[in-house]
Amino acid sequence: MATHLITGAGSGIGSAVAQRLLERGDELWLLARDARRATELRERFAGAQTLVGNLADPAKLAWAFGHQSLPIELDSVLHIAGTVELGPVGDTPVKVWNETLAINLVAPAELTRLLLPQLRQSRGHVVFVNSGAGLSAHAEWGSYAASKFGLRALADSLRQEEHAAGVRVTTVYPGRTATAMQLKVHQQEGKEYDAERWIAPESVATAVLTALDLPRDAELTDITVRPGR
Repeated sequence: MATHLITGAGSGIGSAVAQRLLERGDELWLLARDARRATELRERFAGAQTLVGNLADPAKLAWAFGHQSLPIELDSVLHIAGTVELGPVGDTPVKVWNETLAINLVAPAELTRLLLPQLRQSRGHVVFVNSGAGLSAHAEWGSYAASKFGLRALADSLRQEEHAAGVRVTTVYPGRTATAMQLKVHQQEGKEYDAERWIAPESVATAVLTALDLPRDAELTDITVRPGR
């Protein structure tokens, strides 16, 4: 049985990953932004444990964890939470830039830093669920794409730094996936949303688990997942 810490387990890809891991008997630690959300996650994923920490305020994660019990053993950290606000660079306020970069980039970096001792001990795995926007930036996706390009750089640097310690690092780049975030994106784009056109969260979860379950003699560094329809 492996132990995983997951962000973004409340919906979409994170929920699908958490469900798959729970069903096969793995131990889950789910990050929640507040105590109420933690209770909801424990009720939804029976047997899972929770940590409270607000990704929108990464500077306080170390303080928050200092007041909670962390997992002693940890086989993977799965960074799946994210936020998006579309808009032209000329109309995007500093508040949106700060929040997007905090949740999508700085918090994953800080969370990884805080949990590296456990990951090194277990020769564990860090998975960053990125986005197609982390490979190619388009108009009105500036702040989100910048955060995801940064996340790609974080993963690449971490992989080289921790290779000798046996820590594996994988980035998954899903295309448009049928999640609540995708519904929000369509609303911002002024487009009709049809979930059947896009990747099912469970398909991205399969990619994540494939990386986790790969034998120790190999490492999947980058996985691109695109809609098949």
